[in-house]
Amino acid sequence: MFSVVMSKIKNLFPGYFALIMATGALSIASNLHQLTAVSNLLLGINTVFIVCLSSMVLIRVIKYFDMIIKDITSHLRGAGFFTLVAGLNVYGSQLIIIKQLYSIAIILWFVSIFLWGMIMYTFFTAVTIQKEKPTLAEGINGAWLIAAVATQSVSVLGTLLVPSIESRYLLEVIFFFNLSMYLLGCMLYLSIITLIFYRFTFLGLKHDAITPPYWVNMGAVAIATLAGSAMIINAEYWQPFSQFISFIKGFTLFYWVTGTWWIPLLAILMIWRYIIHRYPINYDQQMWGMVFPIAMYTTATYQLSVALELEFLSIISNVSLVPAFISWFFGIILLIGHLYKDLLRRK
Repeated sequence: MFSVVMSKIKNLFPGYFALIMATGALSIASNLHQLTAVSNLLLGINTVFIVCLSSMVLIRVIKYFDMIIKDITSHLRGAGFFTLVAGLNVYGSQLIIIKQLYSIAIILWFVSIFLWGMIMYTFFTAVTIQKEKPTLAEGINGAWLIAAVATQSVSVLGTLLVPSIESRYLLEVIFFFNLSMYLLGCMLYLSIITLIFYRFTFLGLKHDAITPPYWVNMGAVAIATLAGSAMIINAEYWQPFSQFISFIKGFTLFYWVTGTWWIPLLAILMIWRYIIHRYPINYDQQMWGMVFPIAMYTTATYQLSVALELEFLSIISNVSLVPAFISWFFGIILLIGHLYKDLLRRK
């Protein structure tokens, strides 16, 4: 059994922290919709997830560092490491919103910033200087946009930490940093989504290539909407920031509209994949890349309604909460079934 566990750790999917991202986003959405008991339950579940997955990642770094290097320099798997950054920040956001645990959240924030720098420049340097590179059709997928998600997640948690900062100087530095990460995340999205859109519309695309991470096409702008909304809501803490408010409002609304536009198209493509072509529905470790965007869109839409004082937007958030719960429960059921079958196989 021990050898089996170690084998699983050795070959751990780099993007597995998307499970934490999905559970955390749904927990926050539940809290915003006054589902306190559900929100607390999901926080407890996510705590188990983050302890288990963090332990596995640490063991993998210590014992299988060569596999880490192999993965992070890969066009197909490297971007998955950005889920570590986003996962820590989403969990930290949970701790603040649900339990007001600023002391733990700020530690997670600093760790995530360190990981962000390491992963960002290792991955993009590696894929840039490689001599042999895959074609665009083979090398890029929706998971690349997790680089933008991770960047925006740093801004989101940083903004949530603002009320706990007493030093005016430190407050200015953190607010400026959060704004910079927000804008950088927007730049990364626009750069990467251009390649993905070109891949969608001008290169051959088979139904089995429409993997769940392509939902990050929407999820990346959903978290950008959340980051912008959070800064607008907390603008009172830093007066010099007021000069950027109009710009941030327009840009944030632009990203929400973009994310909303993606939803019908992605849903149609899923129908094309699973119903028309009858692609088998099995547990896929990448599926959390689809669950997270739906939950994040729910959270972001609610916060946008607060930031722009447009109450009717909260109705959209209320509606999207249902598919967010359904997709998460479906994913958990498939995960449990997968683990059970794997256990039977080992016996």
